[in-house]
Amino acid sequence: MSTSKAVRIAQVPLFAGLETSEVEILSASAIEKRYAPGDKLFDEGESCEGIFLITEGRVKIFKTSPSGREITLAVESAPSSVAEVPLFDGGVYPASVAAIDSVSTAFIHTRDFQRVCREHPDVSLKILAAVGKRLRQLVQIIELVTFGSVRQRLATALLEFWEEAEADIFPLRSTHQELASHLGTVREVVSRNMSRFQNEGLIKITGRNIELVDPTGLRREAETEL
Repeated sequence: MSTSKAVRIAQVPLFAGLETSEVEILSASAIEKRYAPGDKLFDEGESCEGIFLITEGRVKIFKTSPSGREITLAVESAPSSVAEVPLFDGGVYPASVAAIDSVSTAFIHTRDFQRVCREHPDVSLKILAAVGKRLRQLVQIIELVTFGSVRQRLATALLEFWEEAEADIFPLRSTHQELASHLGTVREVVSRNMSRFQNEGLIKITGRNIELVDPTGLRREAETEL
């Protein structure tokens, strides 16, 4: 077992509540895999083979409609994880996941994960608590897509980027097309609303950088009555 592998796995929020010894047990069966930008980790509807721990890079979680339209549900940056729920319910992957950058993962097969949970019951309880938190975040995404306008959803996304960066000026890591896919709209609508935010003095756009000039005003735009 690679010590560095165990250290990287310990940084994944899903395992934040585990003891060092519990992480080492899980990492012993983890297989390290790498993906080039655009490579798929798995497709929606495939049988769940196991959980992917993202230790380097970014991936997008997305669904594709029968007409071929793609909607990004989330972008996950390392350290993170995808495909947690099917581990417990035995179902298929509910969405597809693809690499945005060069991505490194630690893959834990379902049988190995379940074996550890049977031998160490506290592991499953701690991980279920983390999964519950993740499900709450997904519900918030559904609420925004269902009830919020594109303007509200874009304002929310910009505030999230700002909070993650912990700086008033931050690089926009997603293209307008990627943002549109994430927000369930088209690129032109995203570009138009970005320009409106700038004209209204809420943000300032300089190349790929965004400056939140009026975070309070942008937060008002993000408020949604549900």
